[in-house]
Amino acid sequence: MIPVDRLSFEPVVRQALAEDVGSGDLTTALTVDPDVRARAEIISRQALVLSGLGPARLTFELVDPSVRFDALVPEGARAVSGQVLVEIQGAAASILTAERVALNYMMRLSGVATLTARFVEAVRGTRARIVDTRKTTPGLRALEKAAVRAGGGANHRFGLYDGVLIKDNHIAAAGSITAAVSRAKGRAPHTLKIEVEVEDLGGLEEAIQAGADIVLLDNMTPGQLAEAVRLARGRVVLEASGGVNLETVAEVAASGVDVISIGALTHSAPAVDLSLRFL
Repeated sequence: MIPVDRLSFEPVVRQALAEDVGSGDLTTALTVDPDVRARAEIISRQALVLSGLGPARLTFELVDPSVRFDALVPEGARAVSGQVLVEIQGAAASILTAERVALNYMMRLSGVATLTARFVEAVRGTRARIVDTRKTTPGLRALEKAAVRAGGGANHRFGLYDGVLIKDNHIAAAGSITAAVSRAKGRAPHTLKIEVEVEDLGGLEEAIQAGADIVLLDNMTPGQLAEAVRLARGRVVLEASGGVNLETVAEVAASGVDVISIGALTHSAPAVDLSLRFL
């Protein structure tokens, strides 16, 4: 449902296995005959939105290509507590060795998807879209942004290379909002949109007059956001950001902004509770 190119995450899965397994799984090697076959299930211990099947499947494949990994719930689907998410068959030793790394990916990424879904539900009925930020776990950005999509959110720029967002320090270095936006528009291709961050309504008007396409309204109150929407009159896309949480997001969305970016989707999502059990 939410495809992610394997090439984008295989190196981090290999690194995770090297970190956990190292030169070998001592406990399993000492206690489990390599010829023993087993069946296992990954089970949800809470309601969640599932994500992380790709790296979990690859974890088992890298440990032992003969292990069978059958997802019973698709990426991005909701699951209830006690539901079987995945069935696994193969050498018991291989399943044991891959277990923790695979579960870590599913728990972490399903946590991101589940939290994102809560934010999306909180703004249902408004025009606002919930999007992520670059506040991701180093090395896991592609997977965490895929998890945001699995939860019904959308992605902001992936990195510094695929979008222009002029922030306060860029403005300070350039001299003003007008100077920064004008310089960016003069050098960027005509197909590239220019976004600028502002901290007050005066900055909003300056950014609009300078030709910005998107304005990020940083740490404004819902009242200030509503006034920004009124002043902008649809001339630019308005993005609210800064300190938004589940208690405040509905009020922020009600202001009429187009986008709400939330770093907590990826930097503060709690891992979900999953377990793997042998049958």
